[in-house]
Amino acid sequence: MDLLLVILVDGLIYGAWLFIVSVGLTLVFGVLGILNLAHGSLYAIGAYSTATAVGIYFAYGGDAFPLGSYAVMALAAIIVAVVIAPLLERGLLRHFYHRDEVIGVLVTYGVFLILEDAIKLIWGVDPLFVYEPYDLLGMVEAGPLFYVAYDFLVIAVSAITGFAVWYFLNRTRRGKVMLAVIHDREMSQTMGVNVDKVFLLAFGAGVFLAAFGGALTAPMISVSPGIGVNVIIVAFAVIIIGGLGSIEGAALGAVMVGISRAASVHLMPELELFIIYFVMAVVLIFRPEGIFVRTQTRKI
Repeated sequence: MDLLLVILVDGLIYGAWLFIVSVGLTLVFGVLGILNLAHGSLYAIGAYSTATAVGIYFAYGGDAFPLGSYAVMALAAIIVAVVIAPLLERGLLRHFYHRDEVIGVLVTYGVFLILEDAIKLIWGVDPLFVYEPYDLLGMVEAGPLFYVAYDFLVIAVSAITGFAVWYFLNRTRRGKVMLAVIHDREMSQTMGVNVDKVFLLAFGAGVFLAAFGGALTAPMISVSPGIGVNVIIVAFAVIIIGGLGSIEGAALGAVMVGISRAASVHLMPELELFIIYFVMAVVLIFRPEGIFVRTQTRKI
């Protein structure tokens, strides 16, 4: 029972982090129809920006109110979204909305390569460490093990993020307009919806969620070049399992991947890298479009 509890807790921690990263990717695909390969670089920029901002915060008197570093982390993610989202969406992606999806993948892959080099030019190749937020909340006992309380904060933030995205899409006017664009872009435009504005809002939300995932991760790791590559691969596995464009699918896929990985780490560590793709393959055998298949309109 202790082992099962450990696997469950570890899986939920990893899955919560994965959901925050993946939900922005699936939201952008659902609205814009573009599979954003640059999502991993946006995650990395969020991590780097947070490491820099929190470092400055503590260097200039942040020790007097250390909990303020959490607000700095969120602010760093917001700034990344405000600066980068309009540049990418208005300056580049808008020219590829009505083209083949493969074109969008190639374009965002090019953006990914550019951003990876830009990260090295701005922050260099040496790792950054920002451990202060990770240690602030102390330890929590869970069964036979002790966990850093920050890990459970990530679970709580993930749940709040998921609820906030669901509430926005299903209970607000702007969210319902976005859902209308997702289901039928042409009809929404005919009814007077400013589709360009919806696209910018959705892409901005996706960039924020990617950067926010990086911000939450920064205190847990050494922020170094290449962190975005591993993230985007696992995030793709999550949204493919759950179904491209599905928020609920991203949540379920993240939990499945998290618990499967935790079970592998504790029971068969040599299969850790393999298990994620094994789960994805099994799901795709029975559900080729993912667990949650988005309703498609058929034009006659």
